[in-house]
Amino acid sequence: MGDKIRIGALISGGGTNLQAIIDACEDGRIDGEMAFVGSDQAGVKGLERARRHEIPGFVVEYGPFIRAYKQAPGQFELPRDFDIADALAKQHLFGDDAPEERTREFLCTRAAAESRLLAEIDARGPVDLLVLAGFMRNLTPYFVDRFNTDTNNPRIMNIHPAILPSFPGVDGYGDTFRYGCKVGGCTVHFIDYGEDSGPIIGQRAFPILETDTLDDVKHKGLEQEWQLYPECIQHFAQKRLKTVKMTHTLDNGQVYQRTVVKIAQE
Repeated sequence: MGDKIRIGALISGGGTNLQAIIDACEDGRIDGEMAFVGSDQAGVKGLERARRHEIPGFVVEYGPFIRAYKQAPGQFELPRDFDIADALAKQHLFGDDAPEERTREFLCTRAAAESRLLAEIDARGPVDLLVLAGFMRNLTPYFVDRFNTDTNNPRIMNIHPAILPSFPGVDGYGDTFRYGCKVGGCTVHFIDYGEDSGPIIGQRAFPILETDTLDDVKHKGLEQEWQLYPECIQHFAQKRLKTVKMTHTLDNGQVYQRTVVKIAQE
């Protein structure tokens, strides 16, 4: 076992992936220790899981920020270091055809909540990795830039219930099932400025039978998630993950770049 990394987690609900990560830290499958568990919802089971393992927890609810903005947008208090122009230029959560006021409201209210999140995180000491374990909030460029202080070494990891880039969004297993796919799966990826669009670290797949219900698909998926997420976190702990920018030229001459994650051999 190598040196242990400090891991923080953000959740919104029951925290089954959180439990898988805690268990993997405690039994040595992850060279890490949990530093805190934060939630955007009070009273959720994931916070109780943290308490049982004596992991510090905190809550930052987004609702009060959203309501305050709607009531008086002109008087809404923004973080002093928040640059709305920078956030608008970087975000990939809304398309160019989205109403600008809607995008502004989203970025402003989220940045205010995220500023509180960052303060809670800082109060609990530095962490090497932040894992989103069922955290049902999209992070804005404001948060991502302040946590990822080295752009070449992302430190925010997420697990998604679909084989990305297919079926991003909140209902990956449901979208997979309704589309009629014969294979489902889950993906662990780093967070970027978009929705479930960051560089992919690892994926697992499972067959979807004709007799399977949506609940069957979700059950199969969760079993894969609980194995995949700790594996990817351990790769990070062992410093085996490296992001690389790849340049590709299409047949029509168009050039584009994408960022991929390479996993070094042990």
